[in-house]
Amino acid sequence: MNYQLDFIDTLILILYAVVLVGMGFYFLRKSKTSEQFMVAGRGIPAWAAGIAVMSAYTSSISYIAVPGKAFDSNWHPLIFALATMPVAWFVTKYVIPHYRKHKIISVYNYLEQKMGVWARVYASMSFVLFMIGRTAVILYLSSLLLTSFIDVDIKILILIIGVVTIAYTLMGGMEAVIWTDVMQSIIMIGGLLFSAYLLTKDVFVGTDHLMMKAAEAGKFSLGDTSWSLSSRTIWVMIIYGVTENVRNLIADQNYTQKYSSTATEKEAKRSVWFAMLIYLPLTMVFLYIGTALWAFYVAGDNTLPETITKGDQVFPYFIATQLPVGLKGLIIAAILAASMSTIDSALNSSATVLFVDYYKKFFRPEASEKSSINFLRLMTIIWGLLSIAFSLLLINAESALDIWWQISGIFGGGILGLFLLAVFNVKVSTTQGILSAVFSILIIIWGSFMRELPAGWEWLQCTLDPIIIGAVSTGGLVLLALIFVVINKSTNRK
Repeated sequence: MNYQLDFIDTLILILYAVVLVGMGFYFLRKSKTSEQFMVAGRGIPAWAAGIAVMSAYTSSISYIAVPGKAFDSNWHPLIFALATMPVAWFVTKYVIPHYRKHKIISVYNYLEQKMGVWARVYASMSFVLFMIGRTAVILYLSSLLLTSFIDVDIKILILIIGVVTIAYTLMGGMEAVIWTDVMQSIIMIGGLLFSAYLLTKDVFVGTDHLMMKAAEAGKFSLGDTSWSLSSRTIWVMIIYGVTENVRNLIADQNYTQKYSSTATEKEAKRSVWFAMLIYLPLTMVFLYIGTALWAFYVAGDNTLPETITKGDQVFPYFIATQLPVGLKGLIIAAILAASMSTIDSALNSSATVLFVDYYKKFFRPEASEKSSINFLRLMTIIWGLLSIAFSLLLINAESALDIWWQISGIFGGGILGLFLLAVFNVKVSTTQGILSAVFSILIIIWGSFMRELPAGWEWLQCTLDPIIIGAVSTGGLVLLALIFVVINKSTNRK
């Protein structure tokens, strides 16, 4: 499927890239120290930090996959977004005060203070490795989408998007990341709202409009209400939504570093609420577009070509065939904006973790500002190039995507549980903490690989929905740690 862009649309994309690099140059003068590079001198307003936190939730994957989910099934992804509200309350009440009190830049430093250096190394290394995979996947998928509109080899597109993002992140640090995220989010939201407007004009025509047919077909349902944990029920989505959002906002440097860039604890709390109050309605717009596309193509008179076989392909087809010249380029720029705002955060946060948790911790504790900023920029380049290289590998080995998510899940299995123990000040010995983390990793291995086992081994088989394995592993870690706490108390009494 290939729909070539007009000259004007192509020019818009080129100008968009030039503006991003220009912003990197502009913020270069404001990124002279390591603290400015990592947390923008803690001078970011709450609303801008909030938009940047929200942008970490969205990428080209969300731009295409969430409408695709609504087209194929229903609104069950909304449960994930609804779960952000109680999680935001928990994080602003209990977590942010801890982090501000300890003047956290790398969130994994906090983990060492509470659990020991082993926890810091395990969690931080898991994070930076995971960021390579996440960035590579987003680079690959956004470039793959762009090949539908531009007759350029996907390898060239991966290199262009990757190098442009490295360039402005390298020069401007966290300030460039946040302010480009603000600009990119405005473009992304604008493109999304305009697409929703165009669809609304077509699907709400007449008294018996097409969206009524969508409602009758159950397209607005939040999912199955049965008590099963083996399929994508409402309860599975609640478990997944709560645990994943908690992990994002307390244990993922991508998110914590942004709200740490504000001046005060009050501003940090406001930024999280600002992010959630944008993300929730934004998710509803994503889902509305998917449902409206179903009404437009399935319930209406418009037909999809035979090459469209799944929901993920419908929104790009709509953009290519229904949007006028100029606006098409802006919408595609919006999709790229969603990708690049995720990639720039990943690069900056990875460089920060490598600097704070390794370079300053183990190698050069008294490093000068010049060597510090040079190291941060060097790591931005290296991690960006590693992400590009892994993204290029995905072209010829698409199965590497599934393998990567399994590996990253295994490496990151114990991180959320460890942070929960740290936040609630649960005391266990180093050995007990390591055993708890290993136990959570074993649960993830079981949940990832022990499926469809041969006859005689069914008793060992995991039938849980794959998306809640992380939650189960977190619960396993916390439960084992609490058992150790009880044992320790019992031993101390004797």
